Amino acid sequence: MDQSFISIITISFNAKKHIKQTIQSVIHQNYSNKEYILIDAGSQDGTIEIINKYGKDIDYWISEPDKGIADAMNKGLKAAKGDYILFLHSDDYLINENVLSKASQFLDHDHDIFLFDLYYSDNGNKTKAKPRGLGWWMNFKTGVLHQSCICSKILFEKIGIFDTNYKIAMDYDFFLRAYRTGAKTRYIGIPFSVMRKTGISSRLDWPGLRERFDEERQVHLKNCPNYFMRLIYLIYWSAYIPYRYLLCRTGRS
Repeated sequence: MDQSFISIITISFNAKKHIKQTIQSVIHQNYSNKEYILIDAGSQDGTIEIINKYGKDIDYWISEPDKGIADAMNKGLKAAKGDYILFLHSDDYLINENVLSKASQFLDHDHDIFLFDLYYSDNGNKTKAKPRGLGWWMNFKTGVLHQSCICSKILFEKIGIFDTNYKIAMDYDFFLRAYRTGAKTRYIGIPFSVMRKTGISSRLDWPGLRERFDEERQVHLKNCPNYFMRLIYLIYWSAYIPYRYLLCRTGRS
C-alpha cells in the first residue's frame, strides 16, 4: 500500500525556547513520505539561528512579517504539497519518532479529519486529552485539537482556508465550518502529540479569556445557520460570560 504524503507545518515567532524540540520531533520521524514546512514571522530572539541549524532537514521555510497566526498558517498551506496536513506549532512536539508511521496506517479517502489523543504539558506535568470530534458541541466550543489532528488537503479546497480576521479562534472557525458542511471524522485512540500550555489560547487571565470569548462569539455569528440558533447563542453568551468571569475571579478558570 502506498504511503500517504503528509505535510507538517510549523509556524513560529520568537520561539527560541521550544522550537528545537518541535523541529527534532518532526525530522526524526521514521516516516519518509513527508515534507516539513516552517513559517516564521520574522523572529529576532535567536529562533532563526536554530532553524538554520536544521535547514537541510526542512523542505521549505521562510521568515518574514505576517498578519498573524492565521496568515502564517495559510502561507504554510499554500506551500504544502501533501495529501494530508498537520499543523504543529512551535510550542508543540510529536510524542515519539514512530507516531507518523502509525498514524499513516489509518489515513483513508473516506474521511476528512483524523483525530488522535493529545497530552497537555503544564510545567512538565502532562494530562491526556481526548478530542470530542465534530458533534453538537461544535456549536459552542471546538471538539478538535489541531496539534493532534491530520486533515485531508481536499477539505481546505472544499471549505476554504483560515480566516485572518481572527487572532485566536481561526481553528475553531475552520472546524465549525467543517462541521456545518458535513465533514467526516475518524478517531484513532493513540497518543500523538504534546501541547505546551504557553500559547495565546492557553491564557487564563480574564482579559485573555475575554478576548478569546469575543472571537468565539464572532465565529458563532459568522457561521450561524438560522434565527433559532441565533437565539440559542444569545442565551448561551448571556449566561456563559458571567459564569466564566465568576470562575476567573475565584481562581477556577
